[in-house]
Amino acid sequence: MVNDRKECFRLTGKINTALFDLDGTLINTNELIISSYLHTLNHYYPGKYGREDVIPFMGPPLLETFESIDKLRAQEMMTMYRAYNIENHDHIVTIFDGVYDAIKELKERGFKLAIVSTKLSDVVEMGLKLTKLDEFFDVVVALDHVTKAKPDPEPVLLALEKLKASPAEAIMVGDNKHDILSGKNAGTLTAGVAWTLKGKEFLQVYNPNYIFENMKDILSIPEIQST
Repeated sequence: MVNDRKECFRLTGKINTALFDLDGTLINTNELIISSYLHTLNHYYPGKYGREDVIPFMGPPLLETFESIDKLRAQEMMTMYRAYNIENHDHIVTIFDGVYDAIKELKERGFKLAIVSTKLSDVVEMGLKLTKLDEFFDVVVALDHVTKAKPDPEPVLLALEKLKASPAEAIMVGDNKHDILSGKNAGTLTAGVAWTLKGKEFLQVYNPNYIFENMKDILSIPEIQST
């Protein structure tokens, strides 16, 4: 659906490039992330953190989150988190409804596609392979590929550079404010997903051009239909 805030709606002509966040956008890693945080934080701070406490941590890079909790032990906390996350990854992660078909159709239409994530590339590749989305994405920009993570424009601009695309012909799709702001900072159209764990009202505050109720909605936006 189109964001009903007129001030953020703009037609920029044809879009031939789509950039996607991965976790919480294309694949459902919500429960994996929550359980990884609780496993780690309850080790260091028994009984202090519950499910609702860790949801705000979803989106930023791990190191940023753990440094905000304990700078001295952030690295070891991150190591514990990643070990648990990787061990449990394939048992918990699933793909969101409508995602596979939407991405497949974009690829068949000749769209340039990339993943732009705040995760490390090895875990990104795990998620893509598990959900069989890896066949559609030739370009992946992960945390270990950039010096500044989203919401900085660097990851989006790097993906566009690798795809030989410009911001004016691209859309950035994500489930968190970091995705929307990174796209805006880079000059692309932006879309939030209504299935974000933080609620679509949270994303609407950041004025994305679109809010998708299902990933198939991307196929019917005017900029896509005009191609």
